[in-house]
Amino acid sequence: MPVFDAYLMVDWSAANTPKLGKDSIWLGLTVRGRHGPKLTRLENIATRDAATERIIQLAVNNRRRSRRILIGFDFPFGFPSGTASALGKRGLPWRNLWQELEDRLVDSNDNANNRFDVAEGLNAALTGEAFPFWGLPREEARPLLLRRNRRPHGAGDLAEYRLCDLRIPSTQPVWKLAGAGSVGSQALTGIPRVWQLRKDPRIAFDCQIWPFETGLQFDKKPPILLAEIYPSLVPLRAIRNRPKDAGQVAAMGRRYAELDAADALAPLFEGDPSLAPKTKRQIESEEAWILGVRKSNAL
Repeated sequence: MPVFDAYLMVDWSAANTPKLGKDSIWLGLTVRGRHGPKLTRLENIATRDAATERIIQLAVNNRRRSRRILIGFDFPFGFPSGTASALGKRGLPWRNLWQELEDRLVDSNDNANNRFDVAEGLNAALTGEAFPFWGLPREEARPLLLRRNRRPHGAGDLAEYRLCDLRIPSTQPVWKLAGAGSVGSQALTGIPRVWQLRKDPRIAFDCQIWPFETGLQFDKKPPILLAEIYPSLVPLRAIRNRPKDAGQVAAMGRRYAELDAADALAPLFEGDPSLAPKTKRQIESEEAWILGVRKSNAL
């Protein structure tokens, strides 16, 4: 029996100014219907502020229709194990890191943001050098953040990749802030927005974050579930006169709906069932996991 009624997929952007079209924010809402999944909304939104509000609105609207909704975001929810400890944090690592990012990030309603300042400040706190975050869009005199040629990760350093990233050859490290696949910038601007969404009083009591609040399992209690996704796990569904980003949210939503109809979506929330208990604890407390990544990553 399917476990969700609607699937809202989000293609994020760390743009510095309002932006539409390619490499901007796209939302795709797929609803499970009598005749199969249907893409009911495909929206392109110019700013992160407006996108966050729109996601909340769509979640509220679907709850009013008694729909359980999966909301997927295409950026890392976590960092390699040990990051919170290296910052001197105690308690739940993921929660401390999310709150730290929210406290540090200034992200205006016109997309102006200080993510490179945040990364440089985190480098100072983590290592006192231009490491592990790296990447700048242009040459700048930043002593603790390099555009390129950062040193390699070695023994005693935080890992370059999260455990789930190692399962997918095409992933980029969460420390990378600029250039192709710069998921670091998306994480620094995206995590505070998901945290804002999670705490919004309109949905806070109906919402949980997988796997941090649910564990590596399917939890049927929250009617709104937030998860990390990786659209390249599924073939692109090209949409005429729309950029790749639009096709990806449409394809991801449809594929999750198809898997759900075949009773094959809920098991994906277990991640890889062969993971050792210690590894599972690292994922559930700090690293997060990409929904759909198992031993074989074909969705």
